[in-house]
Amino acid sequence: MVNRYADAEALLAEWVQSESLRKHCLAVSTSMRHMAQRQQADAELWATVGLIHDLDYERFPNAAQSPTAEHPSEAVRVLRELGWSEEICRAILSHADYCHVERITPMEKTLYAVDELSGFVTAVALVRPDKSVHSVEVSSVKKKMKDKAFARAVNREDIIRGAQELDVPLETLIEEVITALRGNAVALGLNGI
Repeated sequence: MVNRYADAEALLAEWVQSESLRKHCLAVSTSMRHMAQRQQADAELWATVGLIHDLDYERFPNAAQSPTAEHPSEAVRVLRELGWSEEICRAILSHADYCHVERITPMEKTLYAVDELSGFVTAVALVRPDKSVHSVEVSSVKKKMKDKAFARAVNREDIIRGAQELDVPLETLIEEVITALRGNAVALGLNGI
């Protein structure tokens, strides 16, 4: 059956060469799986969406933020041709504000909420002396969010808006993402030195 995690892994291997982008996709997938389990949703579906949400980012980075070309539209075009569900395609489009796809479902809102935050928590872990997500605390993530020079490519407003759209306190969302990443720290390269 198409649309599941093994198919997503194969697509990721085919489309993404950058190890850091692959790890980002895995981190978002890990956070999505965790959040789905918390909500008693389809964890495999949510993890799959997380794994391929940036499938085309390396090839089609979309600096112009076109709503219909390049990232994430190119990936969605390919996924549709391959017969992937509209539920998955819509979620991927919705994570980019410039695509103008309103986030409606819990899966769409969660993808948006954990995307930038998963990357940010990863960055916080990697600058710690032990390079471990196990020593990252909510307070250290919040402190780093105030430092505009740190991980400056991460959009802090997206992180804050993501928590608001999920209707959860920012601290709770950060704690959930830290917990998720701790559960897959070895595969993410965040288990420490």
